[in-house]
Amino acid sequence: MRIPLERHSSKAVYLQIRDRIRRLIETGALQTGDKLPSIRALAENTGVNKLTVIEAYNVLEADGLIAARPGSGYFVNPTIQPKSVSNFAPPQDVIVSEQPPPYPFEEAKSGAFFNHYMASLQARSSPGMIDLSSGFPSDSGLEDLPRIARRAVKQVSGSLFNYDNPQGQLMLRQQISRMLVQQHGMNVTPEDLIITNGSKQGLSLVVHYYVKPGDWVIVESPTWHGMLSLLYSMGARVIGIPMTAEGMNLELLEKNLYTYRPKLIFTVSTLHNPTGITTAQAHRQQLLQLAEHYDCVILEDNAYEGLNFEPVPAPIKALDRKDIATYVGTFSKTLMPGIRVGYLVVTGKHYQPLVERKLLDDLHVSTVSQAIVSEYLASGHYRHHLAHLQAQHRQSQTAMLSALHKYFPSSASWTVPNGGTFLWVQMPPVPMAEICQKALSHGVFVAEGSPFFPGQQGYPALRLNFTLSPKKIERGISVLGELVQAYLLS
Repeated sequence: MRIPLERHSSKAVYLQIRDRIRRLIETGALQTGDKLPSIRALAENTGVNKLTVIEAYNVLEADGLIAARPGSGYFVNPTIQPKSVSNFAPPQDVIVSEQPPPYPFEEAKSGAFFNHYMASLQARSSPGMIDLSSGFPSDSGLEDLPRIARRAVKQVSGSLFNYDNPQGQLMLRQQISRMLVQQHGMNVTPEDLIITNGSKQGLSLVVHYYVKPGDWVIVESPTWHGMLSLLYSMGARVIGIPMTAEGMNLELLEKNLYTYRPKLIFTVSTLHNPTGITTAQAHRQQLLQLAEHYDCVILEDNAYEGLNFEPVPAPIKALDRKDIATYVGTFSKTLMPGIRVGYLVVTGKHYQPLVERKLLDDLHVSTVSQAIVSEYLASGHYRHHLAHLQAQHRQSQTAMLSALHKYFPSSASWTVPNGGTFLWVQMPPVPMAEICQKALSHGVFVAEGSPFFPGQQGYPALRLNFTLSPKKIERGISVLGELVQAYLLS
């Protein structure tokens, strides 16, 4: 197979290889069942390293064009399955929550997020438990971690006996800024970045900077329950704007911006947690225009950016010319949760005050953790790992969608995300807390939907993590489906 490469092109070499093989498949030059050249053979033929070929094959696999057969190689897929279509159409009710949910006083500051977090840790440590609740990516594809970690530690060993800059290591900020410019179209420099202990610290720094007790904050409904607990813990008042299949209901958003004049809008524009929805460019532009008109800052949390199966629009922050949006990213969801390295993109006058808050919070992020992420980015392994996750998550999502069609009632509806780790199921009127408790007794841990709504006032729902093996997905969804069906028939 001859693949001409443009060595001076701005397009990455692995993408050129992908595009050439895609054209060969689409034009019929490569037929169903044809075997592709081995990784070694194609690398030698094109004059690239094997890692580049692996990346190209992983992206083609994620696109459903080829499939790997263990011990045999890569083959052209017999058919490309049509995309599943979401039938998600939730109620459009605004939730105005002036007080936290009715937890006991000692739990009010953490609430459902703390309880779910601890239960999830326990579930993951329980032998045989199927955890459909957690938002972690697959733990495969990190076989090079020990070698990369050793190399990273060696490079920073001389600085381990000193404190570091609160905004993070310059090398890592340079690498992240290049990634954001090249992949997301964001006009940022290393001087706009603050490295944080995961995205959670970044969110906390920004919320405490902008929001005071009694202030109104707008969130999507549903939204990430960790943000709700953070807002309630500091005495903020929360307005939940319902999600549609296209994202936050912008008509209702404008009405509530006018009525309540909130300080901040919290949004997850790409691979929303918990629904998995990705908004279109026009939606992002309109949301930004509304925020500018009503003088309301935006906190954009795109923790799952990079796990998308197909290209996504530029973040809201890329459109921001008035410094009203702050962007939050992380490597916890795309590399490994325990690394605890995230980042903020902050432009204009708000940068220095947030750096100072970061210093007061914990001085700086672990030097070793920053060095490991930096080495992943420098070596190309991070890009390869994303391609691996995209391919694996696409297959596991297909398995979950198939299981939902097989076991869940027709009255349930769900989202079909363009990547990430979650999908969201809107359930018929059944007692979700009771069903989830019974599922736990059958070895399935799942996150029911109420904690993701302000004041826990939403419709019956489930957030499901689809990054498990097809076998575990089949078992977990069958258990849930049987329990739901039993309630509907009783």
